[in-house]
Amino acid sequence: MVFEFPELGAEEEVALAKIGNLRKELRHYVAEPRRWVGSVRRMLAARAIQGSNSIEGYNVSVEDAVAAIEDDDPSDARTEDWHAVMGYRRAMTYVLQLAEDEHFQLSPHLIRSLHFMMAEYDLEASPGLWRPGPIWIRDDATGEVVYEGPDADQVPGLVDDLVEQLALHQDVPPIVRGAMAHLSLVMIHPFRDGNGRMSRCLQTLVLARDRILAPAWCSIEEYLGANTQRYYEILAQVGEGEWNPDNDARPWVRFCLEAHYIQAMSVLRRVRESERMWTDLEALLEGGRGLPERSIQGLFDATLGLRVRNVSYRSVIKRFGAEEISHQVATSDLRALVEAGLLRQHGKKRGTYYVAAEPLEEIRNRARERRQPLDASSLFIAETSGTSGQVKFSA
Repeated sequence: MVFEFPELGAEEEVALAKIGNLRKELRHYVAEPRRWVGSVRRMLAARAIQGSNSIEGYNVSVEDAVAAIEDDDPSDARTEDWHAVMGYRRAMTYVLQLAEDEHFQLSPHLIRSLHFMMAEYDLEASPGLWRPGPIWIRDDATGEVVYEGPDADQVPGLVDDLVEQLALHQDVPPIVRGAMAHLSLVMIHPFRDGNGRMSRCLQTLVLARDRILAPAWCSIEEYLGANTQRYYEILAQVGEGEWNPDNDARPWVRFCLEAHYIQAMSVLRRVRESERMWTDLEALLEGGRGLPERSIQGLFDATLGLRVRNVSYRSVIKRFGAEEISHQVATSDLRALVEAGLLRQHGKKRGTYYVAAEPLEEIRNRARERRQPLDASSLFIAETSGTSGQVKFSA
């Protein structure tokens, strides 16, 4: 027996409708072929990977998360952090493949396979294997045990129950199904390590199978990474320190609905801003500077706040510009962008990277000047009222 799906009330239905409306609006933006969409999707995927791994203490920069997606070398990540991020990227790449698989079937074996992809760099974590014994979660600050998972001999049967439950609730909105998959798996804690990452990956897989939007547009992993303390507090509230599947899962579902709402508003805002940035960059390049048109891809990354390296410049042009250039040509392009006053160079030789200069910073600031705090206070009510309920999320 795993956690039961809570019955959705009027408030939850209102929240689902609001999230659905945001996603419909977002779909109109990203469905049409726009040159900047690929870069934004890549950035969102990187922030999701960064956010999910940061919860477990594996911290990398956004640039290194992008490098993981593009199979490039990291610039400054620690070895263990990099292995964790690359493992997570492999699992999420498979999730993207499964999103389109017409023969897809969720199974305990698939869950174990995804875990192996995540944790294969650390054989002490028993990647792909159920834990052989008891497991506890301790508060690092106090040493206190804050959660104890079910007995190890229950794990295979409980994961079977989870898979069966998801199959029986196909009529439940995917957002709720994903939330419940996450909750039950993280409470079962079936692995020696990586249970949080695996549970968030499973949630994203359920969402990906919905096929309304690609995972990068609808994952809440970035939000969870930015609100880790509240994430843990809700799980603690529902679990009450041990395996309690009879407890009410409604607080967790409502938390996930809020996360989807804020994330969807944030993504839609970034998409609108990106369109304005790209338009301004096109006008900048058309201003008689004599710069190659392909350089807009690197300039866009810099405007978004990324550090641009020779390898990343070549990669983004190949990926989104359908053109492959040499190291020498990239060096020439980047030098020209510095001379034009659009990029600033830092470092030398292999450590060289470039950041936005004043004209690009002005474009970014102009695109973002109308930003308002994201507010979830009215999510569960039919009429908007008040401006409280702002959450920690500013991306």
